[in-house]
Amino acid sequence: MRKLKDIRALKLEGYTLFVINQLKLPNELEWEKLETYIDVAKAIKSMMIRGAPLIGIVGAYGFAIGIKQLIESNKDLSKAKDIYDTLLNTRPTAVNLFWTLERMWNKFNNLLKEDIDEKKLIDELFKEARRIEIEDYHANKTMGGYGQVLIPDKATILTHCNTGALATAGWGTALGVIRSAYEYGKDITVLIDETRPYLQGARLTAWELYEEGIPHYIITDNSAGFLISKGKVDLIIVGADRIVANGDVANKIGTYTLSVLAKEHNIPFYVVAPTTTFDLTTKKGEDIPIEVRDEREVKTCGGCDIAPKNSPAINYSFDITPAENITAIITEKGLINEINEKNIKNFLNYKTN
Repeated sequence: MRKLKDIRALKLEGYTLFVINQLKLPNELEWEKLETYIDVAKAIKSMMIRGAPLIGIVGAYGFAIGIKQLIESNKDLSKAKDIYDTLLNTRPTAVNLFWTLERMWNKFNNLLKEDIDEKKLIDELFKEARRIEIEDYHANKTMGGYGQVLIPDKATILTHCNTGALATAGWGTALGVIRSAYEYGKDITVLIDETRPYLQGARLTAWELYEEGIPHYIITDNSAGFLISKGKVDLIIVGADRIVANGDVANKIGTYTLSVLAKEHNIPFYVVAPTTTFDLTTKKGEDIPIEVRDEREVKTCGGCDIAPKNSPAINYSFDITPAENITAIITEKGLINEINEKNIKNFLNYKTN
C-alpha cells in the first residue's frame, strides 16, 4: 500500500480553533485563528472554510467557543440561542451544519440540567465538538474503503468541486474514495473540474492531489462533456451537501450536468456522503433551499474583473441531481444501490439500530 499524507483543515490549541484559509490556497498556506463565534460565523459565510462536513465541525466548535465567551463575560446563558442562530444562518444548503448545531444544542441543555460548574460545561462542549470531528474522520476512512472497491484497477475518474481533507475532518468523502483507491495501489488518473466561480477544483482539489502525488489533470468545467463523449472518463465521483428522503442530492453547481452526461454515456455516477448528510425531513430535491451568492463572484476571478461591471450575473451555489441519475450512494454504513425513499429509510434504520 502507498503511504499518503495526513492533511487536516483545522486544529484546536487549547480553546482556540485554527483553520486553513482556503481562500488563499494554493498560493499561500495560512492558518487563521478563530477566537470568537463571530469569527467562526464569518469564516463559514465568507467560504474561508467550506465543504458540508467541515462546515458542520467548525460550527460545532463555534458553538463551544461562543458559550465560553458568554461565561467569561459573565453574560446570561440564555443568550446561547443567539450563538446558535448566528451560526445556523451562515449557509442554508448544507445540512451537516444544522445536524451538528442541534447536537451541540442538545448537549448544552443536558449539561445545564446536571448543574455542573462552568469550567466543566466548557470542557464538555469542546469534547463534544471533538467527538464530531473524530467521527467524521473515521466515517471518511470507512467510505473510502467501501468506495475504492468500485474503482477498477486502472481508471480515469472525473470529480467536481473539492470533497477532500479540506472539506472534512480529514481524508475526504468523494476525494477520500479516490485517495483510498490510490493508497491500495490502483492505477488511477483524476480529472478535476475547475468548478467556477470559486475554483474549488482547480485551487483546492488539485492542491490536495499534488500534495499526495496522485496523477491528475485540471479541466475546464465546459470540457467535461467532450471528454466523456470521447471515452476519456470511466466514472464520476462527487460529494453531497444534502440528500433528501427520495434520494435527490444537492451538491455544488454543475453536479446535475455531470449526472446527465453520465446517464447519457452509460458510465457510473457515484455520490459519496456520510449518513449525517441525509435529511429525511425534506421529501424531494425541489424543496431544498439553494444558496444564491453575490454576483461579483461570477464577474471576478482572483480579484480581477472579467465581465462588464454593469452586466448582471446569476450565482447559484448548488443544484439538484435527481435520484434516478445516481448509480449508488456510498456511506460509512455501506452502499445504497437502489435509490428511493423506501430503500433509504430501510437502510438508515437497519444500519443504525
